[in-house]
Amino acid sequence: MGSFSWKQLELGLVLLYAASFYAVFFQRSLHLSHDYVGRLYGLRKGWIAGRLNDISDPQWRSFRDNLPILTVVMGTFVTIANFLRYQYGLKGRGMSLLWTIISLCYLVYLHGACVLFILAIGSANYFILKTFVESRYYMGILWGFNVAFLVLNRVYEGYPFSLFGQRLAFLDNFRGTFRWHICFNFVVLRMISYGWDYYAAFNRRPFDLKRHMQRCEVCSSGKTCYHALQEKGLHIEKYSFCMYMCYLIYAPLYISGPILSFNAFAAQLEMPQKSYSLVRICFYGLRWCLAFFLMELLTHFFFYNAFAKSGLWWQLSPFQVFIVAYGVINFMWLKFFLIWRFFRFWSLVNGVETPENMPRCISNCHDLETFWKSWHASYNRWLVRYMYIPLGGSKRKLLNIWVIFTFVAIWHDLEWKLVAWAWLTCIFLIPEIVVKSIAKTFKATSALGEFFSYELGAMSGAVTISCLMIANLVGYVAGPSHIKLLISRMMEKEARFTLAAIFFTFYVAVKLMFHIGDIRQKV
Repeated sequence: MGSFSWKQLELGLVLLYAASFYAVFFQRSLHLSHDYVGRLYGLRKGWIAGRLNDISDPQWRSFRDNLPILTVVMGTFVTIANFLRYQYGLKGRGMSLLWTIISLCYLVYLHGACVLFILAIGSANYFILKTFVESRYYMGILWGFNVAFLVLNRVYEGYPFSLFGQRLAFLDNFRGTFRWHICFNFVVLRMISYGWDYYAAFNRRPFDLKRHMQRCEVCSSGKTCYHALQEKGLHIEKYSFCMYMCYLIYAPLYISGPILSFNAFAAQLEMPQKSYSLVRICFYGLRWCLAFFLMELLTHFFFYNAFAKSGLWWQLSPFQVFIVAYGVINFMWLKFFLIWRFFRFWSLVNGVETPENMPRCISNCHDLETFWKSWHASYNRWLVRYMYIPLGGSKRKLLNIWVIFTFVAIWHDLEWKLVAWAWLTCIFLIPEIVVKSIAKTFKATSALGEFFSYELGAMSGAVTISCLMIANLVGYVAGPSHIKLLISRMMEKEARFTLAAIFFTFYVAVKLMFHIGDIRQKV
């Protein structure tokens, strides 16, 4: 009873500290945005209380500005596809043909004549895989082809048509409204997924569904979980060109995902998902609307991203730099949360369920492994299935992370700051992996041992969050060229108290996460 009361007291103190911290944080953020408003880039007239709106992030600005037309397109495509599906009883082959036609119309609007590049590269990948499926060099060919085009697309900025002769140069006037080679990064992931799943089906790799159902609550209840959809191979005829092309350019998930495997996609075209009822899908959409309003409040009152884009961080005090860094990472989390959930909602309405990309709030992650499982979670699943496990899984974990995070950096863009961010993440991950491995061999047997284990966990969580903040400062705020200046600022005498206060705040935050986890377990 005494231990329980002590935990209750600690939870009360932690909540009081958290409330005080956020009160100070928001107050300082408001003053910061007000004092520097005339020197920030990317602000324009807003609609809330006569304030300016921070749209300095080009990805968010593009999504927000195109949201009305995206909503109209979503409503039109959903109506057409669902009407024809139920009117004519369309299933896998019929639905793949229908969605290929609809998606091609969508792509022509987005990319204009550049659709030819997407179709050409996708078709070449398909016929190469069909030709070499029995070769022992199949995996090397699959990865070599796709990584090569991932790099070449960026180097040549989507290939001007004039590169292939002056007769085609006129097509450069019809390149659409959206750069095709940016979206093609997701197409590359789908091409690799198709190639891998096709190879497994061709070689008849079995999946023990009965054993899986014994351990899976979803499948044992009569539904089918995503893991089963992904691992259960399809009949070899399902790996057709039409189904493949539909998978590559499927309109609801084309621009940004979430990412799902070919097996899971093809299975749901044949039999629409049953995990989400109509009421649950509507509630999902309502939650998205509330999150969008929260983002509007954030960008109207706090100009975190504008500070990062304007390069004013080096004029700020250490605590103000922390405010900007923490604000930017939360802005990015909410931005991707809204973008990914919009397209996931669109896909759900069409009967295709995808993994949730943001299953956990960024402020509720106290270790890097949990963070990466919760940030772009569908991509994490893709990396585990198609890279981590084939590279040796946990047996070679310390080596695998370098290959995987380097690929992640190149996949995002060909920028040194992203490679620096990836390698910094690996450096920070290695101690965490080692400590976790050692911790598994020791178990606290006394109350004192549990207390020390609890405190050590909170301190190591605070260290991890600090490392994550540094990695994101390099990747998204300062860049590797300015990180030395930033470190020298943080090492100054007047900054030491601020750094200690920030570290203590992270320590308290981890304890709050522990309490939240305990409450969830009891519920």
